[in-house]
Amino acid sequence: MSIPELKTSVFVIPGNGVKNGEDRLVVMNTEARAVINRQRGKHPEFVFTYTNGKPTDRINTKAWRRAREEAGLPQVRVHDLKHTFGRRLRSRGVSHETRQVLLGHKNGQITTYYSSPEIGELIEAVEKVSWSDRSTPTLTLIRSENSRKFPAIGRRESRGAV
Repeated sequence: MSIPELKTSVFVIPGNGVKNGEDRLVVMNTEARAVINRQRGKHPEFVFTYTNGKPTDRINTKAWRRAREEAGLPQVRVHDLKHTFGRRLRSRGVSHETRQVLLGHKNGQITTYYSSPEIGELIEAVEKVSWSDRSTPTLTLIRSENSRKFPAIGRRESRGAV
């Protein structure tokens, strides 16, 4: 489907071809659109076909397996690409809601599973509370017997020993 105002196009996959049964919007970046545009006109109806002109109806084909071997990635599954896409979106700060639509999920928990944090993001997060950053509390007690007797223990202090 062409969207002239945005100078792009998108695909809508009918619900009968999608796992969750709902029509699926597929939005492509510049690289994906370039691949699609190189295929346009090779077949009157389908974007990707076999050499005999029949539509590609499977993903895990001999060609896919050969391409993985040639790339030195025989263990990569098609589904790994979806996980990679989700993680890359998250690492670039794309909102949860937008990732959910782009990944085609009804359930937000599935989206979180598909876009778990990169190790670099986890390292950056823990470094935010390193000893060199003295603007954070040295210790915060959430619950303790002493917090009723000594309310300052439960408060967030910026400096000092506990």
